[in-house]
Amino acid sequence: MTGTPPRTIRAVDTDRLLMLEEEAARWGFSQRLPADWLREHTEAAAVHYLFPAMEHWLSHRPEVSPQWRCELLLTVRTGEEVLSLLDVLPATFQGLPETLDATAKADIAARMKRLPAVREWAERER
Repeated sequence: MTGTPPRTIRAVDTDRLLMLEEEAARWGFSQRLPADWLREHTEAAAVHYLFPAMEHWLSHRPEVSPQWRCELLLTVRTGEEVLSLLDVLPATFQGLPETLDATAKADIAARMKRLPAVREWAERER
């Protein structure tokens, strides 16, 4: 599977997000958040959103290439939305259900453009 990732957004609940982050950790992907951090800081009942922004190859690790580097809209416990990144295997992303209509995707994409990074939010929360 090569080429451009799909131009779509997938919604995931916090439990599914934790599984995705744990998978990224098992594979040693560089763009991910620690699952413990997510358990502490994300809203348990929230919906989060993944948008595959680019295909990422590791020439020294062909068994996990390509990955799709996704922009990740997180809802944290304060109710705020923040932006992070998450590397996901294409087959894993494709296995996520398609639940959003075009209007919802456009709204989410617009919100992603103006969100603070998770690092900025975490620094403010200290």
